[in-house]
Amino acid sequence: MTHRLKITAQLITLACVAGLLALLVWKLGHQQHPPRVGAVAPAFSLRRLDGPGKVSLASYRGRPVVLNFWASWCEPCKSEAKVLERDWTSYHARGVVFLGVDYHDLASDARRFVSAHELTFTMLDDGSGRVTGRYGISQVPETYVVSRQGRIVAHLAGPITDPSFAGKFRSALAKAAA
Repeated sequence: MTHRLKITAQLITLACVAGLLALLVWKLGHQQHPPRVGAVAPAFSLRRLDGPGKVSLASYRGRPVVLNFWASWCEPCKSEAKVLERDWTSYHARGVVFLGVDYHDLASDARRFVSAHELTFTMLDDGSGRVTGRYGISQVPETYVVSRQGRIVAHLAGPITDPSFAGKFRSALAKAAA
């Protein structure tokens, strides 16, 4: 390898590293943080995963809402699905709405997940990642419980089947439904 070619390769490598570093700094500077408990839940409108049309969070004002962010490739989401479905069937008679928001997934994989786990509550597709970004989602599963007034009652960053979250989830549901 000639000296000139070696210098050119080093400059290209340096430029690539500088570009990646700049991208990292930009991403960290523009990263959205999760909304705090007590704050108004960020509004959104998303396409239904399980049928035609869109769903708006605002259309559920006056009703408590459970927002569960999940993905078909997420192992804890698989174990959590059965519990969410059970809670949905238990709480929907009390007016509690459950919304599943699919996170960074292929719609076909998400539909297979919903079918395999026999989930019957409303599922939404956030293909753009805009809503998950507004909620500061960095992992799945994550669950928000929203009060009748549209305020966040709880944010659980992990599966609700985790012993440290199970009691908090039940408490948040009771508070949101009150």
